[in-house]
Amino acid sequence: MAESAAVEYRIDRRSGVATYLQIVQQTKQALRLGLLEPGDRLPTAREVVEATAINPNTVLKAYRELEREGLVEARRGLGTFVTRSLGGAAAADDAPLRAELADWTRRARAAGLEKDDVSALFTAVLDRTFEGDRA
Repeated sequence: MAESAAVEYRIDRRSGVATYLQIVQQTKQALRLGLLEPGDRLPTAREVVEATAINPNTVLKAYRELEREGLVEARRGLGTFVTRSLGGAAAADDAPLRAELADWTRRARAAGLEKDDVSALFTAVLDRTFEGDRA
């Protein structure tokens, strides 16, 4: 089984998103990107608290939410383990797309866009692209 170093949570206190939801979202992103796989152990609440200076109950709330969604399983005395992955394409399958996106991101940065500007632009295009998928 893999160690818990596969995911490092970064908390943005200015985002307006609840801290526990940031942990849930970042865990799901790691699952989608293949950074976390079934059998991997998530960092312990203590490890997350030491790295982020958040309340241990916040970490436990996030892990309970992930467990409720069937993504992880808490094993008493052992930790919290990933039970299933998310996403379709394997990391190798999305390599060309990742390279194109990295190139686009570098061009956006060279054009003077800040990280938040790039994120807003990407999210707007993403939302518009997937609008037609909603029934």
